[in-house]
Amino acid sequence: MDILLRDQSATGVLTLTLHRPERKNAIDLALAGELVAALAQAEETPSVRVVVLAGAGDGFCSGGDLVGGDDSRHVLGVMRQISQPAVALHRFSKPTIARVHGVAAGAGWNLALGCDLVVAADDARFCQIFIRRGLSLDYGGSWLLPRLVGLQRAKQLALLGGFVSAAEAQALGLVNRVVPRGELDAAVAEWAEVLAAGPPIALAISKRMLEESGALGFEDAIEIECSSQCVNLATQDTREGFRAFFEKRKPRFEGR
Repeated sequence: MDILLRDQSATGVLTLTLHRPERKNAIDLALAGELVAALAQAEETPSVRVVVLAGAGDGFCSGGDLVGGDDSRHVLGVMRQISQPAVALHRFSKPTIARVHGVAAGAGWNLALGCDLVVAADDARFCQIFIRRGLSLDYGGSWLLPRLVGLQRAKQLALLGGFVSAAEAQALGLVNRVVPRGELDAAVAEWAEVLAAGPPIALAISKRMLEESGALGFEDAIEIECSSQCVNLATQDTREGFRAFFEKRKPRFEGR
């Protein structure tokens, strides 16, 4: 299998590990299909509250696999199929964390950027490597980068194709947290456990509102916020949140 699943049911955290270390976890059609299927299953599994995306071996993901493939198929169909994990990740309603070490290049970096949070080891290196291969951006990079760093920075990363260190990526706002390599698992687990203990419905609503905010005017955003609070106030989790506040204890959210 090209995707390894580690389900920590007690905490609600599911780790999906890209497992093609001999190819630096490059994404081919088989890996793409497995990742889409794993995300679909995680979406439908109530016990999964958070998904962590990781890479096996000495790096996160080197991008798309440029070797092999079925030459009888039109390249547009192949590109649409191999890009489905980026679409699935964008549609995924639950919180996601990218656990990045080593190289995250091209589609690999954009796959990480498609997660809600990125935690990187201090040895991580990032690159929009497409231009070095005579290619243009894919895996959502043309949409993600301008929204995360602004148009000019996005052009710098995409058109020059230079490598960026973990510290530089954090300074640009493309990495949330950088830790020593030996502390990476603990740092990811810390945030994953906080998210897994949170209210699933409210988290999903907040995530979607933030992602769609760029297409809205301010007053439209306010109206959606008001409607969303009506949904939250009808849930048991919100009532539990208020009870926990008055009883001075941690809430126990169940996603209902």
